[in-house]
Amino acid sequence: MTKNETMLNWVGEMRELVQPDEVVWIDGSQEQLESLRIKACNDGDLIKLNQDKLPGCYMHRTALNDVARVEAKTFICSRKQEDAGPTNNWMDPAQTYKMLYNIARGSYKGKTMYVIPYSMGPITSNHAKVGIEVTDSIYVVLNMAIMTRIGKEVLTHFGDTNNDWVRGLHASCDIDEEKRYICHFPEDNTIISVNSGYGGNVLLGKKCFALRIASYQGKNEKWMAEHMLILGVENPQGEITYITAAFPSACGKTNLAMLIPPEGYRKKGYKVYTVGDDIAWMRQGADGRLWAVNPENGFFGVAPGTNQKSNPNALASVQKGTIFTNVVQNLDDNTVWWEGLDKNPPRNGIDWKGKSWDGVTAEEKGAHPNSRFTAPAENCPSISKEFSSPLGVPISAIIFGGRRQKTTPLVYQSKDWNHGVFIGSIMASETTAAATGQVGVVRRDPMAMLPFCGYHMGDYFAHWIEMGEILGDKAPKIFNVNWFRQDEEGNYLWPGFGDNLRILDWIIARCEGKVNAKETAIGYLPYLEDLNIEGLDIQKEALEQLLEVNNEDWLGEIHGIEEFYQKFGDKLPDEMKKQLASLKERLS
Repeated sequence: MTKNETMLNWVGEMRELVQPDEVVWIDGSQEQLESLRIKACNDGDLIKLNQDKLPGCYMHRTALNDVARVEAKTFICSRKQEDAGPTNNWMDPAQTYKMLYNIARGSYKGKTMYVIPYSMGPITSNHAKVGIEVTDSIYVVLNMAIMTRIGKEVLTHFGDTNNDWVRGLHASCDIDEEKRYICHFPEDNTIISVNSGYGGNVLLGKKCFALRIASYQGKNEKWMAEHMLILGVENPQGEITYITAAFPSACGKTNLAMLIPPEGYRKKGYKVYTVGDDIAWMRQGADGRLWAVNPENGFFGVAPGTNQKSNPNALASVQKGTIFTNVVQNLDDNTVWWEGLDKNPPRNGIDWKGKSWDGVTAEEKGAHPNSRFTAPAENCPSISKEFSSPLGVPISAIIFGGRRQKTTPLVYQSKDWNHGVFIGSIMASETTAAATGQVGVVRRDPMAMLPFCGYHMGDYFAHWIEMGEILGDKAPKIFNVNWFRQDEEGNYLWPGFGDNLRILDWIIARCEGKVNAKETAIGYLPYLEDLNIEGLDIQKEALEQLLEVNNEDWLGEIHGIEEFYQKFGDKLPDEMKKQLASLKERLS
């Protein structure tokens, strides 16, 4: 399929290492993929679902010890430890290669080695980057076929002499928790994952390449790889404004990416288009503005809580050609179910652990809290016509957000780009089931990149500042949102979901200079009269509470920010120290 010697040599080395019985290159053809689906079903790796109700859909169960990303076993293996920084786990590359090769050696005996050529981003785009993943898992092949552009066409466009591609080795081995490692070698464009079969650890194009490796590439090549959705808002005049937004997992990112406008907005002609739900690669365009592409080709979404009310577009996206992981199988009609889908759990089901499950009497949940769907982006009713545009889309606003019960208002705008970088750097949110560990603990998660930045986060902040200098007055405006603010009784003050468009509407108006804003110690906030609450059942008192900036509460945040910043030592840019000092002064 290719004459590229760098690829052929590396694949040959991997073959020698893992010792498969045969090697199959993935050409991207439907015939080949269908034969793999049949084999996976025969092997018990996939379960074919009701093809009348869910055409092209399959179900998979991971091992019980392998259900989420493992941050404690995820490493950045830069040559110097200081280049990985204090927020990443580090191992020495030479020793790590040796350890991983010893674990993977001979692990493909009796198996097939699948070689997946894939493109992150539209194949002909200047934004696009190419990878090769070798794997012993058909589940990985079929997921990569949904999540990325794969096959012959990738190699044909890439050419025979280019060496700018990412090497990825996945070896399932024994799915041994003790020997599970997800390791990134940014200086070598290499990723190695052993002893896992869970998507976030083994679909190497996803977080591993598209964020950890790409963030390092972006720093060196003056572009940005960010954990951000991309959406377009079309107004009644037919003008579309594109926005990116960063949220930690389970903070409503997919819901916002696939937002359906509230009825009043729909009647006026507003539309929202999905360009991406998770990752944005952004670089300066010929016109000086920041342009973004979604490097992925599908959605790897959290199933629990996805329903007709919370995200009808996501639910529509999973009705065909989708792989479900760790959900409930309804034996009555061979479909799937998860908590929060509807109020009719199956009486005759099999839970994510493979045990009989009666959703009416069961004490345990049927689907794992981090159960997933892998769905083609083209299924999404709101998918943008620019989804596969090689140029990408021009970005007017960047939004940061998190899940905070108090302190952070519904929305505020940064004073300028560097203040926006500061706002992104101090983002905090409550942890979720998407990452293993405790749930409900507030932690700092700068730009929602804490688990995904492939190098020192102090240098990452400096790269953001540098991008602001490159973009100059063409830089997008930066905002922060918090849909999750609560009253004293613990009730959410803001309805969220489709009504979040009301806040995007204000953000766009600010980008276009159409509304003024109230200056506070933390940034610019809306005047109440500039928020469209027509048709919304919300009291003025609740809105005032949502937009309240309590200086005492914010002074309480300062200590946490200072403590967090101390981690970065000399690598923390002076600009961030200045921004913190200025905030402290304004609050006092």
